[in-house]
Amino acid sequence: MCCFSCPHSKESAEAACDILSQLVNCSLKTLGLISTARPSFMDLPKSHFISALTVVFVNSKSLSSLKIDDTPVDDPSLKVLVANNSDTLKLLKMSSCPHVSPAGILCVADQCHGLRELALNYHLLSDELLLALSSEKHVRLEHLRIDVVSENPGQTQFHTIQKSSWDAFIKHSPKVNLVMYFFLYEEEFDPFFRYEIPVTHLYFGRSVSKDVLGRVGMTCPRLVELVVCANGLRPLDEELICIAERCKYLSAVGLGECEVSCSAFVEFVKMCGGRLSQLSIMEEVLIPDQKYSLEQIHWEVSKHLGRVWFPDMMPTW
Repeated sequence: MCCFSCPHSKESAEAACDILSQLVNCSLKTLGLISTARPSFMDLPKSHFISALTVVFVNSKSLSSLKIDDTPVDDPSLKVLVANNSDTLKLLKMSSCPHVSPAGILCVADQCHGLRELALNYHLLSDELLLALSSEKHVRLEHLRIDVVSENPGQTQFHTIQKSSWDAFIKHSPKVNLVMYFFLYEEEFDPFFRYEIPVTHLYFGRSVSKDVLGRVGMTCPRLVELVVCANGLRPLDEELICIAERCKYLSAVGLGECEVSCSAFVEFVKMCGGRLSQLSIMEEVLIPDQKYSLEQIHWEVSKHLGRVWFPDMMPTW
């Protein structure tokens, strides 16, 4: 195993590349290259990084795990990876690699039929990629993570994946964990949750509208975990009830800066029952109403969960 992180300086990244370029007689099985802070691998001359990475790919004939976040890896270097490690690669985690195109990641999926875990940014996801992962030659995928990220509101156009591609994917890999992280602005959600998708773990890192959460309830029947960082000041009563009704596998929920009436929250927990193994709600989220006060809700929720439960408290320091 070989893992490099570059937390401090450009010199650290250069040193890591120098070490990689010397591994001509070392066949690695696991390689991790992660930029934890700026400067990072992205600040190196691209040719320097690619040259060092190519040495590893060529000499490691049994590479099974590759994590290359925030690096200048590109399509040609992925072709070298495939040419030398297609029979052994089982895990590929590749977030924030702007020089890789959808065609580059498709090449990996087309040739690395033993790939079981894949993590990538949404712009690399395509209908062709899902169909390649669904081919008879490919093993069943166990874990697919997709990061949907927008840095500048209104400047990123998000494409739509066809429902038929998702259907083929889940038919081939029915037990896959499909994890999606959304860091979007509200106006950018239009292409998403318009039809049923097989997502199991869903995280919203920025504010998300009532409309989008309502669509989640209607389109995500396999949902196991839902985390909402923020929603605003409009109560999510109807949306939570819809999610409880339709998401029969939901077992973990986290709500941050949101609002839910105490009555709706109790009904939500009652509908989900003991399968809610994780329930993390800030006390400030719950709005007392005529039926329940904040003191009463603790007992009522605990009763339906079958265990003692308290809302999370905001630190006072």
